Amino acid sequence: MSANLRPTGQQPTATYESAFLKACRREPVPHTPVWFMRQAGRSLPEYLKAREGIPMLESCMMPELVAEITMQPVRRHHVDAAIYFSDIVVPLKAIGIDLDIKPGVGPVVEQPIRSRADLARLRDLTPEDVWYVTEAIGLLTAELGSTPLIGFAGAPFTLASYLVEGGPSKNHEHTKALMYGDPQLWADLLDRLAEITSTFLKVQIEAGASAVQLFDSWVGALAPADYRRSVMPASSKVFKAVEEYGVPRIHFGVGTGELLGLMGEAGADVVGVDWRVPLDEAARRVGPGKALQGNLDPAVLFSTPEAVEVKAREVLDAAADLEGHVFNLGHGVPPTTDPDSLTRLVEYVHKQTAR
Repeated sequence: MSANLRPTGQQPTATYESAFLKACRREPVPHTPVWFMRQAGRSLPEYLKAREGIPMLESCMMPELVAEITMQPVRRHHVDAAIYFSDIVVPLKAIGIDLDIKPGVGPVVEQPIRSRADLARLRDLTPEDVWYVTEAIGLLTAELGSTPLIGFAGAPFTLASYLVEGGPSKNHEHTKALMYGDPQLWADLLDRLAEITSTFLKVQIEAGASAVQLFDSWVGALAPADYRRSVMPASSKVFKAVEEYGVPRIHFGVGTGELLGLMGEAGADVVGVDWRVPLDEAARRVGPGKALQGNLDPAVLFSTPEAVEVKAREVLDAAADLEGHVFNLGHGVPPTTDPDSLTRLVEYVHKQTAR
């Protein structure tokens, strides 16, 4: 199936000729497309108002609220793509894992997974488990029109890290202990999570998502040899599972400068780059045949408008010879960011790259 056809139809979607999807396919674009990780909410006052008094995971299961929050940055910033408002632990919650997202902490798992007996708690995900995703994406695609919607999921390693540690971790002691100490259990855990993640992405694509991003937020904690041996097979399984849909597949992690080539090799069409590696150097590490996404340091947004433009220009200059480039931050939008700085940044990139 050619890139970004509806899974159930033969006609290209309204989003097919969008700058974002063209860049993902490494085709000529009218301007460099822009979107921001964590653009759906966090820094927007209208987001805070919409979610007032509603816990994070509960808000992810309310289709009309999800649609509203997803649309807010599109309306305000005029970004080239929307990203579905959710959280990487939603599919785990949907299959009955006892977890919650605690403000200021992140996902916390009541009973960490440390043994083979624990593995049995990870049952298969079904589309019915996440019915609210299908409903919300239906609302969104109707409103977005020609603006693409990016679906997403947490990668097996990052989900495993939360499940094994019981929450966020700086050093991933329990995760690495399991990976090194019981490689078979580790492989089985990641394979199970790859199945769950694949289903979650398929649900989003079949509902109308135009692209998907796999977030491997914590994988930068690994050495390349460990990534290739203990993580890459599961990530590759996810990318392979959604290949038939023909939608662009983006792979992103933080602190992954040493892993960029392997992350592309895992099966992504677009490799996300954080701010630590210039895009021209990232392109050398990833190799030909992939678009790149990134990579302005989010902290720059707290500086002056002039400084933001200078740093954005550096990103654009480093991306000048790329096969395809999607402008983004090197990580998510910090919650205390001035929304106006994002609006100005989108306008600047569009103006500077207009062809």
